[in-house]
Amino acid sequence: MKKLFLSLAAVATISTTTAITASAEEVDVKSGDTLWGISQDYDVSVEQIKQQNNLTSNLIFPNQKLTVNHNGDSEVAHTATADSNVYTIQPGDTLFAIGQQYNVSVNELKHWNNLSSNTIYSGDTLNVNGSNVATKEKSTVASTQPTEPKTEEKQVQTQQQEQKTITMESTAYTANCTGCSGITRTGINLLENPDRKVIAVDPNVIPLGTEVYVEGYGKAVAGDIGGDIQGNRIDVFIPSQSEALNWGRKSVDVTILD
Repeated sequence: MKKLFLSLAAVATISTTTAITASAEEVDVKSGDTLWGISQDYDVSVEQIKQQNNLTSNLIFPNQKLTVNHNGDSEVAHTATADSNVYTIQPGDTLFAIGQQYNVSVNELKHWNNLSSNTIYSGDTLNVNGSNVATKEKSTVASTQPTEPKTEEKQVQTQQQEQKTITMESTAYTANCTGCSGITRTGINLLENPDRKVIAVDPNVIPLGTEVYVEGYGKAVAGDIGGDIQGNRIDVFIPSQSEALNWGRKSVDVTILD
């Protein structure tokens, strides 16, 4: 955005088939648009849009023209599951978007599903509310006696913990400016959600959707990018222009939480 600164066996499934007509439409990309947002508007997946337009990444630009073939004359089967604890991953889904849908964090989704990274695959399923996870963990703890890690293990654990905190140069920005859309790269509307803690990052350093803790700012999500935000730099979102200016430019410790 422009800145001023199942899977599990279901109890039952319900299938309905709807006939709809395929049509292609040309979409003019506007400032703040994302492939994910456009896919939601036209009921298609991000991968379909990328294939239709020969895109090799999720990056799009204002005034770019995209061809979108939304649902056609083919029969499309919609399946609803009776198990609300499980979500089947669709093409174009991300852990961040699924977390927003179910009001849970990326870290919780990864913990409940034993994921070691943010990568997910279409067709796989996710536990989206932690059901049965706590019970399983409690049973495991009760049947296993804790042991003291060996000296080498302690050293590895300490190194891993140290790697989670990065000292970075920080600046601040606000969405209240002329020409600002207020929508971040991951689709967060900062004008409608001024209390959200969001930082702009270099995705090569901190992947979009990552939860972090920023010294002096608090717990936030890496939800945006910026032309000047390269390497070990971040830009923290502050709704008030005066407070954003008061933040200035300073070094802060950024701790990766997931």
